[in-house]
Amino acid sequence: MKIEGRNSVRELLKTKKTVDKILIANGMRGAESESLLKDIKKSGVKFQFADKSVLDKESDTGRHQGYIAYVSDYKYCELNDILDITNQKSDCIIVVLDGIEDPHNLGSIIRVCECAGVDGLVIGKHRSASVTDAVMRISEGSANHVKIARVTNVNQAVDTLKENGVWTYALELGGEDIYKTDLKGKIALVVGGEDTGVNKLTVKKCDGVVTIPLFGKVNSLNASVATGIGVFEIVRQRKHV
Repeated sequence: MKIEGRNSVRELLKTKKTVDKILIANGMRGAESESLLKDIKKSGVKFQFADKSVLDKESDTGRHQGYIAYVSDYKYCELNDILDITNQKSDCIIVVLDGIEDPHNLGSIIRVCECAGVDGLVIGKHRSASVTDAVMRISEGSANHVKIARVTNVNQAVDTLKENGVWTYALELGGEDIYKTDLKGKIALVVGGEDTGVNKLTVKKCDGVVTIPLFGKVNSLNASVATGIGVFEIVRQRKHV
């Protein structure tokens, strides 16, 4: 896997992941680049300089900003790894994605989750985007700091969360106003794809449905925007206890 861009490489260095090498374009200047180079040298990771044309050929995104890191493919955690953390807490936030197929949405959602301090993200193996180089770049390296479990069956994952005392809510139209719903405690927010929403069976398995009130003429939000509103409403409620 290639991790591209200054911010993504910087975040990668903060993790314990093994980095094979970092390719740096010749002539990188400025305080930000000097600071990153200092961090790379301090980390002990192997690095080498090359002409920008070399990085252009190596880049999958065309937005390497002069830095490409090479690491092993992304390693997902298990759902139990997330539960091991949440079982030790009186409250938690878990986001479950049901049918998010757009890599840009997945990357943005991961970034939102990291910023909100979400305890874990659950995605399906089927009908779902996976963590790729592009997703890593879009998340600005946030995927390095969020526990992401990839499960075979989202419905079974919802059942497991409920068995472990986590209240699950589908973020869908036709539910209770999210701003009037008590979202304190252990909460899992299930978000569906923009075209299909949360699967009907999955909705039935959830403890409830919450809805973001809309006041315009378009009756849907981008999945990553909806996720951001949802998780930060949970955060807001806890900060105002």
